[in-house]
Amino acid sequence: MVSESQMRQTMKLLQTGLVGMIFFSGVAMAIEEPKYAVLEQSGPFEIRAYEPKIIAEVKVKGDMSEASSAGFRLIAAYIFGKNQSKEKIEMTAPVTVLPQAESPAMGSPVLINEGTNEWLVSFVMPSAFELNTLPTPVDEQVHLKKIPAENKAVITFSGFNTYSKVETKTSELKEWMASKHLTPIGPAQFARYNPPWTLPFLRRSEIMFDYRSESK
Repeated sequence: MVSESQMRQTMKLLQTGLVGMIFFSGVAMAIEEPKYAVLEQSGPFEIRAYEPKIIAEVKVKGDMSEASSAGFRLIAAYIFGKNQSKEKIEMTAPVTVLPQAESPAMGSPVLINEGTNEWLVSFVMPSAFELNTLPTPVDEQVHLKKIPAENKAVITFSGFNTYSKVETKTSELKEWMASKHLTPIGPAQFARYNPPWTLPFLRRSEIMFDYRSESK
C-alpha cells in the first residue's frame, strides 16, 4: 500500500516534471557540466577541483521540492530569452539547491532537511560566456555571479531524492570526510543532473561540501 507521504512525494515529482518537460523539450540533451579534476576517489566519494564558473542564481522560499520548482522556472525563463537581449542560452547540468540559514556558524554545516524554508537555486552558465557577455536578466530575482576555482567533497547516488535519503547521504559524506581529516564548511549543496521523469535507477544526484583540511 502506498503511504500518504509517498503520494505527496509523487505529486511533487509530477508537478516538477511538467516544468522540466517544458524546459528540456526545447534543448539538446547532450548538455555541458562544470569542469573539474578528480583529486581523490573512493567508491561514490570524490574530492574535486572545480574550475571558475558563472552561475545564474535565485533565492526562493518553500520546501526543497517547491523551491527547486520555483527556482527552476525563474532561471529557465532567463535562459529561454527573458533577458534584455532576448537571447536563448543552452542549458547545463546540474540544477543545484543550497539551503539558507540565519547566520550559520563557520564550520557548522546546514543540512538539507524538511525544516529549511529558504534556498538558493542555480544553474551554471555555458563556459563560452564571460560575465560581461551574458545577457542581462529582466527579472531582478535572477542574479549572475562568478564563482572562483574551488575544491569540494562530493558523494554521488541514484534513486529518488527523499528528505531521508538526502540526509542519509549527507551523513555518509560527512563520515567519509572525517576519515580524510576534512571539515565541512557552510551548507551542504544538493545537485540534480536529470529531468524529473528519469527512471530512478538512471538518476544522478550529488551532495557536496566546501571544506578545510585538518592536520593529522
